[in-house]
Amino acid sequence: MGNAFCSFAQSPGKITGSIKDGGNQKVIDAASISLLNAKDSSLIKVSVTDKEGNFVFENVQDGSYLLMASSTGHGKTYSKPLSINAQTVSVSAGVLQLVPVNKNLKEVIVTSKKPFIERKLDRTIVNVEASITNVGNSALEVLEKSPGVTVDKDGNISLKGKQGVIIFIDGRPSYLSGPDLANMLRNMTAAQLDQIEIMTNPPAKYDAAGNSGVINIKTKKNKQFGYNGSITAGYTQGIYARFNEALSFNYRNKKMNFFSNISHNRHHKAEELYILRNFREATTKDIKSIFDQETSMENQSYYYYAKAGLDYSVSKKTTVGIVLNGYYNPSTWESVTNTSIYNPDQILTNKTKAVTRNDEKWKNFSGNFNFRTVLDSAGQELTADFDYIQ
Repeated sequence: MGNAFCSFAQSPGKITGSIKDGGNQKVIDAASISLLNAKDSSLIKVSVTDKEGNFVFENVQDGSYLLMASSTGHGKTYSKPLSINAQTVSVSAGVLQLVPVNKNLKEVIVTSKKPFIERKLDRTIVNVEASITNVGNSALEVLEKSPGVTVDKDGNISLKGKQGVIIFIDGRPSYLSGPDLANMLRNMTAAQLDQIEIMTNPPAKYDAAGNSGVINIKTKKNKQFGYNGSITAGYTQGIYARFNEALSFNYRNKKMNFFSNISHNRHHKAEELYILRNFREATTKDIKSIFDQETSMENQSYYYYAKAGLDYSVSKKTTVGIVLNGYYNPSTWESVTNTSIYNPDQILTNKTKAVTRNDEKWKNFSGNFNFRTVLDSAGQELTADFDYIQ
């Protein structure tokens, strides 16, 4: 039998706690909780408190963390450092007290700023631009940080532990799942997103799309008349450099709204894997041989995404539109594995070297024609969508 040790094998942990008003000790419903890396305060995940003021972070990897709590009308507060490891897989942060902000009635300054997390009756809304930590990230990375959302290593998305989540883009089904959906979201940058709507019990307009819930990703559409555009770029330096660029252009008049965006991402990353195996006799448990394995992995990916659409108002109540979008994602993955085999006296008996290379190309194109008309003053409407996907 063999005993294997992997450098990145970790047991997912859990962090729990609750939030109260430090002034009157009332429960604070829908307070925002951010899970931060204790080393550099980078954002790992966001959650919101339930009606009892409790919160939970699940599937937390080994490491040291801080919690930051915030709520409208209160100052921010931080927890003490918390650690998840093999000995401590569940940690309670206790009760975090949010202190109300004193109001100065002598001077009133009115400002308008969207909160990062909003909770409505039927959905939780993530305002993407409200957090500076989203700059330079992909849509998939923003989604990973969102409340209740989990993305595994294969790109499968679950909501509060349930698989089979339906992803909508601007209120329309993406018709993608698994690796295809993950690649599309990796191709989209955070700069292209307006909001993410997370619905565990979606309203009737989504036609009972799935028992696991619905996530609606809303992209930006400029509502100002005339020409509008923006250019964004990002650079991250790790072992290798990472780049992202995005360009958007819009034109709107009383009858027509044209919108478009294009983006590019370049990812280059490396991983190291070390495995030491001791093979033993079944009966005596004496060591028969020792396998010492070292693997170096390198991945390069390029993401290209483009979208263009046109909405036309036939009348005050009726609108027709067309949307075209697609992505292209070529990538290369290489690994070099050196395996040394020793006898029980730790004398080298064999050595092998394996080189692996995978070249992949993911691509997708889709078109949508849509129709919407308002039937009455109560807001009832009739909609239709025609989709083509390749």
